[in-house]
Amino acid sequence: MKPSETTTLIRPMSKGLGILDQALASNAIAGLGWNLLREDVSLPTAVLYEEKLAHNLQWMQKFADEYGAKLAPHGKTTMTPKLFVRQLQAGAWGITLATAPQTRAAYEHGVRRVLMANQLVGRQNMVITSRLLEDPQFEFFCLVDSADNVESLGHFFHDRGQRLNVLIEVGVKDGRTGVRDQEQLRTILTALSSSRDDIALCGVEVFEGILNDETSVRELLQKAVSVTRELAEQKRFNRTPIILSGAGSAWYDVVADVFCSTQIGEPIEVILRPGCYLTHDVGIYRDAQQKIKARNPVAQLMKSSLVPVLQLWAYVQSVPEKNKAIIALGKRDAAFDAGLPVPALHYRPGTQEPTVAPSGWKLTKMMDQHAHLDIGECSDILVGDMIGFDISHPCLTFDKWRYLLVLDERYQVIDVVETFF
Repeated sequence: MKPSETTTLIRPMSKGLGILDQALASNAIAGLGWNLLREDVSLPTAVLYEEKLAHNLQWMQKFADEYGAKLAPHGKTTMTPKLFVRQLQAGAWGITLATAPQTRAAYEHGVRRVLMANQLVGRQNMVITSRLLEDPQFEFFCLVDSADNVESLGHFFHDRGQRLNVLIEVGVKDGRTGVRDQEQLRTILTALSSSRDDIALCGVEVFEGILNDETSVRELLQKAVSVTRELAEQKRFNRTPIILSGAGSAWYDVVADVFCSTQIGEPIEVILRPGCYLTHDVGIYRDAQQKIKARNPVAQLMKSSLVPVLQLWAYVQSVPEKNKAIIALGKRDAAFDAGLPVPALHYRPGTQEPTVAPSGWKLTKMMDQHAHLDIGECSDILVGDMIGFDISHPCLTFDKWRYLLVLDERYQVIDVVETFF
């Protein structure tokens, strides 16, 4: 299916839309005339604001362009093919994913270049990848950090008569995956040499998001540069340009600064992989973005910044005490690992516009389907009022929703996007 032909199927579900049992083409959604404030959809529901979404999409692409880097946004954040297509149409080099099933879902919706920022381990995961590689238009890269993995991949893809593109992952002590030292690197290179042409070394990769300070991040990036330079001098790479990739959503500016100023004597292609920029948040990624704006000259020259796009809307279900309201929103609906949702907008059905939620309102506890909202003793709040919540950590909010509404500035539903977790 071509990206332009992608459709969204709206099927019965436990939350969100849940009001249609027929398939609708995405371009028919706007014609339904749904409006969030008119209560045309059931709550709780997750929404994206189109104008803000378009802003973030353009902002990050422009940032990468300013450095001469390529974007491969991490698709695991949203697992929403419609958003993948928009990122590609805006200029992204490809889509980053974390697993073979995620890669298959992206492929089935038109994505033809994937960087799997993970090791490919296990027979069935290799089978999935092998089947996708039967399409000559599909380009795929995965990571390796051990000789055992290289040998396993080499045997499997040799038997299939296929070639697998890999990047060596460079890691740090007490980190996650990745090569720690020269001895590990040597054993991987020996295994790659034994794999004939079945495993093609195409570049070097890091994930710096496990580190908490800029000095440590720069040290890891320089280590990756040194490995890349060493392997280039040894003529180890099977691809031109050589891929040099890093960048989660917190340190992408530092990765761009280090990698894009690198000279190794061979052409390189710098691939940045932030994922949360598209929807942003009001928690951990807002804090990270503020630090980026403070330290990065390119971000400063762009004047504007990333803005929160994702909100959850829910009803006030009960006001059992004068200082407490119970909201029909819970752990089944929103991330809570990086802070509870933050009340942002308050709307009483039948009135004109939402108002900014009082600054004193605060969620204090979330259960499976309920949230405790501290409202103070004099708050104007009624059962049936609607509250829009901002969130922290979009990754763990998206995966709770099968469908998300896309709204315009008048809260009209102009599209629905489907997730594939």
